[in-house]
Amino acid sequence: MAQKGSDDKQFSRRDFLKTTGVATGGIIGGSLIGGFVGYNLNDGDTASDTSGENKGEGAADGGSENPGRIFFHNDAQFETISQAMERIYPEDDMGPGAIKLGAPYFLDMQLAGAYGNNSKEYMKGPFYEGEPTQGYQSRLTRAELFTLGIERLDAEANEAFDDDFSKLDGEDMDEVLTKFQKGEADMGVPSATAKPEDFFNLLRSATIEGVYCDPMYRGNRGMEGWKMKQFPGHQHQYIDKIDSGEFEDIKPQSLYGGKS
Repeated sequence: MAQKGSDDKQFSRRDFLKTTGVATGGIIGGSLIGGFVGYNLNDGDTASDTSGENKGEGAADGGSENPGRIFFHNDAQFETISQAMERIYPEDDMGPGAIKLGAPYFLDMQLAGAYGNNSKEYMKGPFYEGEPTQGYQSRLTRAELFTLGIERLDAEANEAFDDDFSKLDGEDMDEVLTKFQKGEADMGVPSATAKPEDFFNLLRSATIEGVYCDPMYRGNRGMEGWKMKQFPGHQHQYIDKIDSGEFEDIKPQSLYGGKS
């Protein structure tokens, strides 16, 4: 969650970038991407994006601010999930947040594909409540769980603050998200069907993967996520640098071959 106070926020982002190094290397083969390679965006339905007024909205260099949506056809739903992702990975003086990095569009693309539909997983009954060590266990697909989670984010926000989640200030958003993180939010369904902490954990993972994925998956816009970690992306070879005793600052390169 975002820390309050500029000094705490700077430390939090630095600490986050140092301690999530394993994420960058594991993203490419991670749980989300990989199930959507080859999806023809021209064949998918798209909807116009909500314009947004602030809260980290915008595009970084090297990417489209609005590449079109495939899964989220409702502007309000997309704004809710975008602001939730922004609170998990906020913009600060060290770099852009989830929205500018395109993480919501990354999630939109994944929910429309195999990841969102659980296409590669056994999804038939009987259904039992999973153990805490088993992680996400639900009869709902991830697409259904995210749709339900967005609805419940707004419900919790309206109950506590009499307004939709995306219209709250940052501290109030954090309070709502913390209830999901701690498993204290009401999902409106039995816990065996969907747990609030499962939704939060999937949301957090999707945010991090969207920030650090290859730009071909519509996140990590302008490779700014990689730049903050000085991650070189997908270089063809390092033979000209392998014998160097110095730290090599390499411009990142995507799977498409484009450089920053």
